[in-house]
Amino acid sequence: MSQGNTRVTTQLVHAQACPVREVLDRVAGKWSVLIIVAAAHGPIRFTELERSIEGISRRMLTLTLRNLERDGLLIRTVHPTVPPKVEYELTAVARELHASLLGLTDWAERHRVTIAESRAAYDEAHGRGLNAV
Repeated sequence: MSQGNTRVTTQLVHAQACPVREVLDRVAGKWSVLIIVAAAHGPIRFTELERSIEGISRRMLTLTLRNLERDGLLIRTVHPTVPPKVEYELTAVARELHASLLGLTDWAERHRVTIAESRAAYDEAHGRGLNAV
């Protein structure tokens, strides 16, 4: 912190960042992003989500869906059929988030080669192998 800025304290920074961090941790989670992308084209059923998201367990899908619904990002609709038909749909807030995610994925696609080249050059310059972390 600079000597000239005495009004900003570490406590203030943490107090202001905490709610933002909590939201970002939730919406930027691996499974949350994939669910939001999968549900972006309209209502989607649990089994469709399960099939479209490689590697997610039923339990993790259920927990993530509940959290996204709790956060106001998904609407869960139960249709009175036998067996019950349950669909998930993005809220307006989640559609706005999806638009932001599209910008991020577009950026990643445009710059993925540059980043890969930079990593390779860095690894070569620092004597790291292919599996460097």
